[in-house]
Amino acid sequence: MADDKDSLPKLKDLAFLKDQLESLQRRVEDEVHAGVGQDGSLLASPFLKGFLAGYLVAKLRFSAVLGFVAGTCTGIYAAQNYAVPNVEKTIRDYLSSVKKGRDYPRFALGTCFQLALAGYCLKMVMFGNAAGSANRVLRRGLWGLMLVLSVAIYGSHAPLLTLCKVDGMIPFSSASVVVLVELTKLVFSLLFLLTWDRELLGVAVSWRHVAPFALSALLYAANNNLVVHMQLFMDPSTYQVLSNLKIVSTALLYSLFLRQRLSTRKWLALFLLVAAGVSYSCGGLQDPGAPSMMRLHITLVGLLLISVYCLISGLSAVYTEAILKTQALPLSLQNLFLYFFGSCFNLIGYFWSSTEGSFLEGFSSWVLVIVISQAINVIMSVVMKHSSNITRLFVISCSILVNAFLSVTLFNLQLTLLFFVAVLCIGLAVHLYYGVT
Repeated sequence: MADDKDSLPKLKDLAFLKDQLESLQRRVEDEVHAGVGQDGSLLASPFLKGFLAGYLVAKLRFSAVLGFVAGTCTGIYAAQNYAVPNVEKTIRDYLSSVKKGRDYPRFALGTCFQLALAGYCLKMVMFGNAAGSANRVLRRGLWGLMLVLSVAIYGSHAPLLTLCKVDGMIPFSSASVVVLVELTKLVFSLLFLLTWDRELLGVAVSWRHVAPFALSALLYAANNNLVVHMQLFMDPSTYQVLSNLKIVSTALLYSLFLRQRLSTRKWLALFLLVAAGVSYSCGGLQDPGAPSMMRLHITLVGLLLISVYCLISGLSAVYTEAILKTQALPLSLQNLFLYFFGSCFNLIGYFWSSTEGSFLEGFSSWVLVIVISQAINVIMSVVMKHSSNITRLFVISCSILVNAFLSVTLFNLQLTLLFFVAVLCIGLAVHLYYGVT
């Protein structure tokens, strides 16, 4: 009953917003008939039209992502086919008219008033009148910010590695970078524990709480080293394409071990993520001077290794999620255990495979950026504890947008049709998995 009472004011606000938008449309039509140019009208903005289209799609209980895509595409189409309004000129003309004491057309003040009312209605509809809604909005905002940050970190990793190259080669040891990342994550976990969970420092912890993280860290360390050795039996392009199969392995293990039944619609969404990754890896970005044809090469041993890699990747992720969710311990303490063992195993791996040269040989400021950014991605454990590995898979898939943006900006690469196919697959996957009730 309380929900029905809360819904009634929101329906009234929506009806009021509808009336205001219709009034705005009539005023714009009157302006057009009166001969007012589009470049002087704020409401003629194609981006405002795009936003309204996206908002209406989102209110029809489709996913917010689909609404955003619809609004963006509408805005881009309108911007390409109609004159984009000069907002700066509109404001400057209005201020000039005020200084000269002339009556400005009623449209300006009336439109501003109606926009203010429309904005108020949007605020009431989106945030509600309840006192607790502010906290919910804040939590959702922080959650969204964390996901966006994770997408940016995943997407920037490959471009940052490219910036580190000297004469086309990586001058540092990848094992030493992994060790530094694990140690930095360990320091961050300790700082979080001392800052937010200091009262738990005196709590007795059994070895049964600590031991499971050793296996999780061992699986992660094994996979990190396996990636290096796989390059001997396949070319990097083949690895990029076939590594997308870890989406399927992770989903299968997630459904099997965590007993999370996935519907046919959700499985279709996950296969769309695989298709997006394969499309992007097969040529979503292209060097203008490079040949367009992509050749894949892999040996039988490489095929076996990529299968083991995908299995270990899914197993380590699902096993870690199970530990984080079943233990009644704070996340910062769990991360402390995980990255302590991770640092130990990766140090052993570094000394086992160490070659000539110092630990920090070939390091530059870009390497420091990589270490810090990857360490900040400790927030992914928050996703695994409070959401799921499926969310992590979507984050990784969405990171191709950041990767493409940085690659085009920094290295003058060109987007191909396969990139837009990948973006379409990701959008449909998000809609199918999260947007359908």
